Amino acid sequence: MKNLNTLITSSGVRMPRIIYGTAWKKERTEALVIEAVNMGFRGIDTACQPKHYHEAGVGIALQKLSKQGIKRESLYLQTKFTPLSGQDPKKIPYDQNASLTNQVLQSFEISKSNLKTNYVDSLLLHSPLFPFSNLMEVWKAMESIVESGGALQLGISNCYDLKVLERLYKEAKVKPDVVQNRFYTETDYDLVLRLWCKDKGIIYQSFWSLTANPHILTHNTIKSLGAKYKRTASQIFFRFLIQIDIVPLTGTTSETHMKDDMSLFDFELDDDEAASINLLLL
Repeated sequence: MKNLNTLITSSGVRMPRIIYGTAWKKERTEALVIEAVNMGFRGIDTACQPKHYHEAGVGIALQKLSKQGIKRESLYLQTKFTPLSGQDPKKIPYDQNASLTNQVLQSFEISKSNLKTNYVDSLLLHSPLFPFSNLMEVWKAMESIVESGGALQLGISNCYDLKVLERLYKEAKVKPDVVQNRFYTETDYDLVLRLWCKDKGIIYQSFWSLTANPHILTHNTIKSLGAKYKRTASQIFFRFLIQIDIVPLTGTTSETHMKDDMSLFDFELDDDEAASINLLLL
């Protein structure tokens, strides 16, 4: 059974096969991160974006967890630089009049302060910038953070144009190790992009994996497998994603669902069963 709950990225970073996402948690962030880690999660995703994330709440949780004996080094911590287009104009966490390079550097210093750490395992660009020269200016600033030891690897989120990703990969000195995208039918589940990522050794992380796919979760294929394995539809789908080397994010606030997520490594779909679910994505 492929039950290992971590994988190793191209940069040698140990990444959990399921990650706890902290978007939209607001004042509940601290308590939910503590609960998730105590339930067994070892990966936390956040962003320096006050509009959708309470990054400082993650940092407080990490401090409290450390006092419980769960050290920072045992966790995979991932944050993001969010360009101006993704920020609340009233809550921009860096100088909006600064150069793109300095926006990135300022944002990362704030992230380190919020998270109470001197490094993150993964730093993502929250969304591509245009023109491409702006994207590369931001990426080079992120590369400088890797070179100084502030981040162990880089990635990009909300990038659905393979041509943009291919060009970034070609021109980047520090290649992206992660692509984190919404997993839904409108982009054909990034099939071509995912195949390209696999060829390049890039880890594909999915979000909205459950919320965007009620038609899959209620499909008879999923129902029958749920009955066979005595698992929920969410567990069957997450297990499928893990088996095709997708790392799903989950933002559940339910203790029961957290426990369900941590039991994903107790069973395995056979090849034919995984293939039957894969047909639902085509």
